[in-house]
Amino acid sequence: MKIGLYFGTFNPIHVGHLTIANHLAEHSDLDQVWFVVTPLSPFKKKSSLLDNYHRLEMVHLATKDYDKLRPSDIEFGLKQPNYTIDTLTYLFEKYPNYEFALIMGEDNLKSLHKWKNYELILENHSIYVYPRLSEGKIDTQFNAHSKIIKIDAPIMELSSTFIRKEIKDGKNVRPILPEHVWQFIDEMNFYR
Repeated sequence: MKIGLYFGTFNPIHVGHLTIANHLAEHSDLDQVWFVVTPLSPFKKKSSLLDNYHRLEMVHLATKDYDKLRPSDIEFGLKQPNYTIDTLTYLFEKYPNYEFALIMGEDNLKSLHKWKNYELILENHSIYVYPRLSEGKIDTQFNAHSKIIKIDAPIMELSSTFIRKEIKDGKNVRPILPEHVWQFIDEMNFYR
């Protein structure tokens, strides 16, 4: 089985995340896409994050109607901060018969050379890259790399940061969140 790992804090998960993941599940050789909820990204401040289990619950609510999309709390029990190479090593040991690939936006590919052991990741895992409108150059070593697969997915420029700000400002964000996620955020009074 080939699993695409879509890492993120998902604070909150939104229709952009779902659209990209579902597109990959339907239009690539991936059998499933796992939303790996990251407790602490090395590049993000923890203070702005909702509790891990609240974010995991939102991913569960968002994916429950999709057979090929799954929430994952695999990083919750790993040493923090979470580095992708460590998670991949753990997953390989736990699921030796699965093949794992990464899913990332073009914007993240631009900083891949800064990741811990990125050469090892590229040696052992494919990376599915979806388009973003962001500017800046992609390192030439990644442009024609055999393990980097550029996906012609819809361009989704929604961000969780934007959604949190809109909620705080009292704006209606219901159309850009999965219905169950919007209800959960509303009931729990998150981001206000």
